[in-house]
Amino acid sequence: MGIILLVGVGVLGMRTYRFFRNIGVAVSKKITPPKTTYTTALLGYGGGGHEGGMLTDTLVIAHLNFETKKALLISIPRDLWVSLPTKSKEPFAAKINTVYQLQLYPATFPDVAVNKYTKNDPNGLMKKILADISGLSIDSYAAVNFAAFQTIINTLGGIDVEVSKSFTDTEYPIEGKETDLCGKEEKDLPELEKIATESPVLAFPCRYETVSFSAGLNHLNGEQALKFARSRHSLEDGGDFARASRQQKVIEAVTKKLLTPTFLTKIPTLMDQLESKVQTDASYTDLSKLLKEAPNAENYTLKKLILSDDNFLKSAYSQDGQYILVPEKGYFKWATIKNKIRNLTAPLPTPTPEIKKD
Repeated sequence: MGIILLVGVGVLGMRTYRFFRNIGVAVSKKITPPKTTYTTALLGYGGGGHEGGMLTDTLVIAHLNFETKKALLISIPRDLWVSLPTKSKEPFAAKINTVYQLQLYPATFPDVAVNKYTKNDPNGLMKKILADISGLSIDSYAAVNFAAFQTIINTLGGIDVEVSKSFTDTEYPIEGKETDLCGKEEKDLPELEKIATESPVLAFPCRYETVSFSAGLNHLNGEQALKFARSRHSLEDGGDFARASRQQKVIEAVTKKLLTPTFLTKIPTLMDQLESKVQTDASYTDLSKLLKEAPNAENYTLKKLILSDDNFLKSAYSQDGQYILVPEKGYFKWATIKNKIRNLTAPLPTPTPEIKKD
């Protein structure tokens, strides 16, 4: 099996190189010192056809330590209130799920000093914000829209996910129906919007569908995996924090599938389908190292952290009435979170030498 993998990787080498170049990967031949850690930000967004298409529904930091064989997934809630640098030095804050969009369309808030951080790095502002929160230096990012996510899952032949508890969500949004009046007239809209504050399904039934998942091991295709990862309105397992836990399970399941020998035969198809759907600034050197490290994946200890109002955050409202999440210690006070992450990523303690008794 090892020979087959080696030959396959060799044949795909140049194609892989071209694929990385086409999706934005830096392919510089510059030699850099070896790193013992690697941290990337995984961003998921709706894309065209979705309301707020460039807002990040998913934001996960993945940290690897090659020496200690530790891996850490950190889920950042989309409603986290963060401070953004401004040209005028005046205070300005926003939900973290708007930062990726802001980098793409800086004219939305002209006073935000986007260019200061994106001049040499298109995702520099997001990396700065994530570093402020976590204390980790972000090496790269990978942004995937919903369509690309489904493509990845389907090309892999689906994924196997352990569902912790059964749940039913009657308010899962149907793509393209976000503004549908469901047979009603424009004059009815004010009254319908009032009803929607209590029951969106009652006001606009054609905008939503019901999705259900049963506890236990589930084999999910692309569409099912997206619904599993996005659902947040069930009574049994709803809310952003439960959704964050499910998103981490999906990431684990995809990683496990990528490490199977059968994945090698699917690489060409996956590359053909994803070239125009993935954005990343990872370097070819870094990705090559990650690929080489893949056979050691079973040796890694995986830990997971979901920032929520059960641990480090509390609910609040912004001055303009938005529901937001802020650190328990106060607005933009990230020290407790950084300390927790530092403890989770710290090197293993050096064993104390055994002292022999006389």
